[in-house]
Amino acid sequence: MSQQGGRPTGPEDDWWGQLYDDSTADTGPAPAADSLDDRFDSAAGTLRATGPADQVPPPRKPTEGAAADARTDWWLAPDAATAPTASSPTTPSPRPASSPAASAAPSPAAVPTPADRPDSRPGPPAPPPPAMPPLPPMPTTPPPPSVPPPVTTPATPSAAPVAPAPAPPDGARTPTALDLPLLPDEHTEYVGSRPPTYDPEPTALPPADPDALDDLVADTVLDGAFYGSCALRAVSVRGDSARYRGEPRRDALLVARFGTAEHALVLVAMATGARATPGAHRAAAEACRWIGRAVGRSHVRLAQDIRAARRGDLKSGLHRLTDRSLGRLRAGAAEQGLEPDAYTATLRCLLLSADPECRTRIFFGVGDGGLFRLRGGQWQDLEPGAGEVAGEPVVGFGALPAETPEGDRLTMDLGIPTPPSPYDPPAEPPRDPFRFRASVARPGDTLLMCTSGLADPLRGEPALPAHLAERWSRQPPPGLAAFLADTQVRVKGYADDRTAAAVWEA
Repeated sequence: MSQQGGRPTGPEDDWWGQLYDDSTADTGPAPAADSLDDRFDSAAGTLRATGPADQVPPPRKPTEGAAADARTDWWLAPDAATAPTASSPTTPSPRPASSPAASAAPSPAAVPTPADRPDSRPGPPAPPPPAMPPLPPMPTTPPPPSVPPPVTTPATPSAAPVAPAPAPPDGARTPTALDLPLLPDEHTEYVGSRPPTYDPEPTALPPADPDALDDLVADTVLDGAFYGSCALRAVSVRGDSARYRGEPRRDALLVARFGTAEHALVLVAMATGARATPGAHRAAAEACRWIGRAVGRSHVRLAQDIRAARRGDLKSGLHRLTDRSLGRLRAGAAEQGLEPDAYTATLRCLLLSADPECRTRIFFGVGDGGLFRLRGGQWQDLEPGAGEVAGEPVVGFGALPAETPEGDRLTMDLGIPTPPSPYDPPAEPPRDPFRFRASVARPGDTLLMCTSGLADPLRGEPALPAHLAERWSRQPPPGLAAFLADTQVRVKGYADDRTAAAVWEA
């Protein structure tokens, strides 16, 4: 057969003519006439004897002999090879009901009738054909196991319907399991009656010098640790005003540990440079480095005094270390040809012992800021007052005596001012007093040390301490990201840098 489906063209197509050749005796001689014409004559005679042409003839009886079965059953039962014979058992082998061969096999009604064949020739009536054996019953496929319907429990009359969860807005991302430990439970951008003037995010970067890249200051510094019986969180953030103007952060933060195991000492130092001064951020950073170097060299003796609660020794020793560190700033101002007030900084420090049995917390420093304690949901202002710092006035060199050598008491002061002597050196500008506080923490306390950038709104806006008290009274302490979000809650009218360190007692 050609590729176009035409007629045979050569010897190679002989298989087509030999496949259905009647001369090929592949089943042996048949005992009775069984040609195509014989079958047609038999079917036509049967139809004339039985009635209308559309009635299906009855099945023939089985013909004796294997040849008749083979010539008759192949087109009615495709599985004739497995069909029962005279010598085989009568029990048929099951076969699937959905076999494609069974669906393709012709039925006895498909035998052509004389009306369907235009070239048919009526012949003499023939004996009725033998009846065909009935087909074995087709096995039925067992139905699939039924699935019991779900059991529904009727709702009780007292149960209220549960409202479906609201869908997130378009473009909003649902926090995943990895984000939940890092993000705060809820974020408050600002407190107060009105939002702040500046944007909540950085706007401009500070100018950079290609030859002094070490002088750059990051917008935010975040740190934390667990030591002894406390959890520490520390942060320093550039203020909204500096972010808008592209100025560097004037606050500096240093968190350092000296020593090991329970003898270790943790120092948190923060400093703020003078306002409207070009090198304010450098002065603050130097103040933190110098006090850190001084405390680190004396950390063994300081840790012993803290565990022994030697407050007098601690106050005098830390006072000397603070004066020595700030004295270096004044010396640096003189080397640069600047006024002492132009190159200075406020300094606030916190010392924590790594010994779990020691709950004494030491605060010291110079300058403005805040020291607060959250106990029982209420804030307490622990900032040392002027009276506690300066102490009682004492009679010094050059003071008037209380009475004359004759015993007369001096009862009147005329108040006549004495002009300054031209030979006396100029008086130094008044310095900020040294501040010191030693407090014993209780379980559940939260100690907060901060610069004036956060202390001023805490004292000026009641909504801010109330918000932080509600946030920080929970257990466990907030993570770094949550602590950063809490300290960045803004208040209108307060746009300075914010630096804070909080200690949660176990």
